[in-house]
Amino acid sequence: MSLIVCKFGGTSVASPERIQMVAKKLIAKKQAGHDVVAVVSAMGKTTDELVGLAAALNDNPPLREMDRLLSTGEQVSMSLLAMAIEARGYKAMSFTGRQAGIETDKFHNKAKIVMVHSERVRDALERGAIAVVAGFQGVDADGDITTLGRGGSDTTAVAVAHGLNADVCEIYSDVDGVYTADPRICPRAKKLDVINYDDMLELSGSGAGVLQMRAVEFARKYNVVIHSRSAFSDAEGTYVKEETDMMEEAVITGIAHDTSEVKVTIRGVPDMSGVAAKLFSALAGNQVSVDMIIQNVSEDGITDISFTCPGADEKRACETVERILPDVNAREYVVDEDIAKVSIVGTGMKSSPGIAAKAFQTLGENNINILAISTSPIRLSVVVDGAQTAAAVRCLHTAFGLDSDSVFEETQLSAEEIAAKMNKGR
Repeated sequence: MSLIVCKFGGTSVASPERIQMVAKKLIAKKQAGHDVVAVVSAMGKTTDELVGLAAALNDNPPLREMDRLLSTGEQVSMSLLAMAIEARGYKAMSFTGRQAGIETDKFHNKAKIVMVHSERVRDALERGAIAVVAGFQGVDADGDITTLGRGGSDTTAVAVAHGLNADVCEIYSDVDGVYTADPRICPRAKKLDVINYDDMLELSGSGAGVLQMRAVEFARKYNVVIHSRSAFSDAEGTYVKEETDMMEEAVITGIAHDTSEVKVTIRGVPDMSGVAAKLFSALAGNQVSVDMIIQNVSEDGITDISFTCPGADEKRACETVERILPDVNAREYVVDEDIAKVSIVGTGMKSSPGIAAKAFQTLGENNINILAISTSPIRLSVVVDGAQTAAAVRCLHTAFGLDSDSVFEETQLSAEEIAAKMNKGR
């Protein structure tokens, strides 16, 4: 007998019919002799609707109250799923984040898990119940409800799996695993059977949305095996684990892209010591997450400094830069929202020279201009014009031998449409 933690996202529990499907899936695992824990997100667009309700009443709602409000979405899902399981003759018991022992720090809206107290969930399992845990939430040392940020249910699932010493943490979503690129823009992308933590972490951090970056970090730290798979199919997905059981790793694992960042360029900056420190200290002080930084060659003692940051931080970044311009004697700043970060990821890069040269040559041959470059031992990222995103991903995917023999035919469908098709085919 093994212990399995299964996480289901908002699409998987978006309606009573889909909750029934999840209940059937969990009961099938129970019938196979496994102990089963489910972690659920809020139904469909519930979180967005709750945010909208708050905004209609308060332009700047208190974070503590927002956490209390947003946590209710997952509590609805957990209760309905437990009811669906009970209606089929199997015992179920639901738990809020607090009841499941998810202890966090005090940072509302983006709390981090500091401890998992699994006694109540383990007791429910010992009594033969399927445990259903509300994702995305926990409780701080003062007893206040906290939330983990968007996508936090993935992190909840991995944390619960660690706390219970589960054999595997299955994360169900609209897609059937981790691909070498987004198959909706790269039709010859291949689904990976297995991927190591480091590669998955870089892919998640570079825009691959199949798994939340924090969840992968948690899994790597505590060696939790993740199985990324489809909620609408019984097919095997992609295992994320430390060892991939391959004689020799592929040089490149995948190509990721991220169109959510913006590029801010500050023009006419004096090329003197302390200016960059003043600028980026101010950005950090205003909670702006800076990704890439580019400084042009100085000419006549003047230079330009550019940086990229998440689109969600654009307003704070612009406010900061506008305030700091007189202090650094810069001329002006401009914002480019139509950019994309395209990243080549693979642990094999560490021992394979020529990756950058091949990537730059490939992009050049396809008339794709590089606006910025960033590297790590297992990642090479470039910023390109947003309109060239798909072309950049496809040509790099082909150049590094990642194309499959078959074509993913549903490249123009949204994730929701793909999920609906998969569901219809069952």
